[in-house]
Amino acid sequence: MSADVRVAGVGMVPFATPSAGKRYEDLAREAIRAALTDAGLALDDVGHAFASYVYGDSACGQAALYEVGMTGVPVVNVNNNCASGSSALWLARQTVAGGETDVALAFGFEQMRRGALVEHWPDRLGPASRYLDRHDDLYGTEEGVPLAAQLFGGAGRAYMEEYGISAEVFGMISVKARRHAAHNPYAVFRDPVTLEEVMASPHIYGPLTRLQCCPPTSGAAAVVLVGAEYARRRGLPATGASPVRPSPPTARRASRATCARSSGTTSPPRPRPWPTSGRASVPRTSPWWSCTTASPPTS
Repeated sequence: MSADVRVAGVGMVPFATPSAGKRYEDLAREAIRAALTDAGLALDDVGHAFASYVYGDSACGQAALYEVGMTGVPVVNVNNNCASGSSALWLARQTVAGGETDVALAFGFEQMRRGALVEHWPDRLGPASRYLDRHDDLYGTEEGVPLAAQLFGGAGRAYMEEYGISAEVFGMISVKARRHAAHNPYAVFRDPVTLEEVMASPHIYGPLTRLQCCPPTSGAAAVVLVGAEYARRRGLPATGASPVRPSPPTARRASRATCARSSGTTSPPRPRPWPTSGRASVPRTSPWWSCTTASPPTS
C-alpha cells in the first residue's frame, strides 16, 4: 500500500526572456532554496532529487543542485519535452509513495536561446519525426514559419473549422492571460493588451498572431514532497492540491490537434474527480501520466 504524499514547500523565480542573461544554475538555486525554506527543511533532509530540463547538456541537474549543496543525494535528470516538469514531479511522488524516502525534491529549470525552436541533432531520428511526417502528409509545411506555430496554429485552425468559432476567440486567450500576468510577479509579460492589439499584431500561422505566441523563456521552479507521516512527525503544515485523475491516452485519428499534442508529448487529460478527505493530498495514481506519454495518431 502506497503512502500518502503531501506538498511541503514550493519555490519559483521570475521568468524572463533569454536577453536577461539568466543562468540555469542561478535560477535553479533560487527556486530550490525557496522551496526548502517554504517547507522548513534543509537539503540534508532530501532523500531523492529529480531535475527536469530540455535545453542543456547531460547531468545539468547535478550542476544545478550542487549550487545549493553537495549532500550525496541521488539526482535523476528528466527530459520529456513539455512534460519534463510534470514527469519529475510524478517521479518524486512515486518515490515518496513507495517508501524509498520521506522527502523528495522535484525541480525544473530552463535557460533557452533566442529564436524559434530547432532540432539539435539533425543527423538522427528525431523523437517527434513520425508526428511531423504525418503533419506534413496531411497539411504540408510552410517555409519560414516556426514549426511549433504550424503545429499549434494548425490545431487552432482545425478547431475553428470544426466548431465554427472565430479567430477572435483565440485572441481573447491572450487578453485573459495578460490580465492575469499583470498581477503575477513571476510572469514574463505583465502589460495588459486589448483584443484589437492582439489581432493587429503580425500574423504567424492559422489563427495565431505574434501576441498569441510565447517566446523562448528562462526560469525555474521547485517542489518538496513529503510523506504524510513524516510531515506529522516534523510538525510540517504540509498540504497539496486535489488534482483530477486522467484516463490513459489512447490512439486517435490523425488531425492537426493530435499532431500538435503528440509532438510535444502532451496529451490532455480527461478529468475524473479524485476523492480526497480532510486536507487535500496527491492521489495514489499519477495525475500527470497522460501528459508524459504521446499516443501515435492513426489513420
